[in-house]
Amino acid sequence: MKILVVGGTGTVGSQVTKNLLKEGHNVRVVTRSAEKIAQLPAGAEGAVADLEKPETLPAAFKGADAVFILNALAPNETEQGLAAVEAAKNEGVKKIVYLAVHDLMGAKHVGHFGQKVPVVEAIKASGIDYTILAPNNYFQNDFWFTDVIKNYKVYPQPIGGRGITRVDVRDVADAAVNALTKDGFSGKTYALNGPDEITGEKVASVFSKALGTQVNYAGDDLESWAAQSAQFGMPDWMVKDLKAMYKHFQTEDFKASAAEMEAQKEIIGHEPRSFESFVEEHADAFR
Repeated sequence: MKILVVGGTGTVGSQVTKNLLKEGHNVRVVTRSAEKIAQLPAGAEGAVADLEKPETLPAAFKGADAVFILNALAPNETEQGLAAVEAAKNEGVKKIVYLAVHDLMGAKHVGHFGQKVPVVEAIKASGIDYTILAPNNYFQNDFWFTDVIKNYKVYPQPIGGRGITRVDVRDVADAAVNALTKDGFSGKTYALNGPDEITGEKVASVFSKALGTQVNYAGDDLESWAAQSAQFGMPDWMVKDLKAMYKHFQTEDFKASAAEMEAQKEIIGHEPRSFESFVEEHADAFR
């Protein structure tokens, strides 16, 4: 069985690739950069292709039995996702596992969330066997803030105080591998979440305990966050997009229901990892 991983060099895709290889599967990773092929783990085949250039996709998708599709945050995410679905159809792919987002329809006003809606619709209409994964905000996103936590003892991601059920990327990868390689998940959407409702203050508290020093939450001021992000070079479209996402986190429920938590166990294959265990495991990286 040949499994294609689109987005296989990023945070989630690289973990999916690693897990597939560990289980002995035949894996091909799509990347836009020939240089990144040399960095793939042993056993992975690389294919240079670009979702923004559909003419490059047939060779990458050819011979794949199943495909994991992850689109990076981009202004044209919908077009990229649809190009991947079309390539899968044209090359006879038998199964698609697509990475969407938690509560997609409830948060479709957020730019990069809403861009996933047409892709999900296209997958469902494609006639291809599919599974949709819908993860919450990742624990591993906190690696973006390593220097801020190290040098300023501040947690800057303005996730608010309502609580979101953040998830470990490794649990998302476990779910993806099971969906790609096992039966029983066809035609279903699985919300993927961690076990706890996590607030900005809670994140700071967990880091404080694990690091043995006070880490403060930067707060919920989205205007201040946007200004600082722009100052450090974040593109205007991304500032606008993520600002809308954080506002949704701060004002709406972005957490799993009891039913979603129970359902995800069958596809993850185990209890979800906790945020506390993630921070304790990686504490040295933040010191």
